[in-house]
Amino acid sequence: MNTIFKTMKEKTMKRLFLLPALLLALTLGANAQTLQDLPRPQTSAPVSSEAIQEGNWLVGADIGNIGHNFKSETFNFDVSPRAGYFISDNAAIGASAQLGLSIYDGGESWRYGLTPFIRYYFPEGASATNRWFGEAVIGLAGSSEEDSDGDAILSRVYGVRAGYAHFVASNVALEGTLNLIRSSANVDIDDAAQTGLSLAVGLQIYLPGRNN
Repeated sequence: MNTIFKTMKEKTMKRLFLLPALLLALTLGANAQTLQDLPRPQTSAPVSSEAIQEGNWLVGADIGNIGHNFKSETFNFDVSPRAGYFISDNAAIGASAQLGLSIYDGGESWRYGLTPFIRYYFPEGASATNRWFGEAVIGLAGSSEEDSDGDAILSRVYGVRAGYAHFVASNVALEGTLNLIRSSANVDIDDAAQTGLSLAVGLQIYLPGRNN
């Protein structure tokens, strides 16, 4: 009798454990199906050829050198808004403003400038969603430092950029650039020209022209 009662008890316990497990499995399956039905966020758009047509416009900005140095207690921020016009398929001309700020213990310094550019998107290695490009820049830039005799220095700036544009929407691309720029527009280095290598990321918007 005890054996029969023990067997019935074991079967009842197994059923009590199986029921929550079954409910959990059904719940997870339903949630997985719901997640599969949700639309995924758009991460690319096959519009690279249409975006860089003759007559279109380019507007956006690059951001680089943003951060805080804990050792020197210095905060740096640089942004370069830009606008350009496609004079032909794959080729655009325009200008970019150079704006920068450094805040440190005891003062601050500003960087500024205007650099016209010409940009070319290479057919080689192109895809429906991505484009490689090269850019040449030349212009004027300067910097000013609080309580410095070297305020308002202007100097010629020139250099080249290599970049990659990934289109994430019908007219929006995320860009990364490698910049090689030569300039003496910095109060910290007197009149000596310096060449610098830097990285930047940007967001560019491609606006269709009147006839596109």
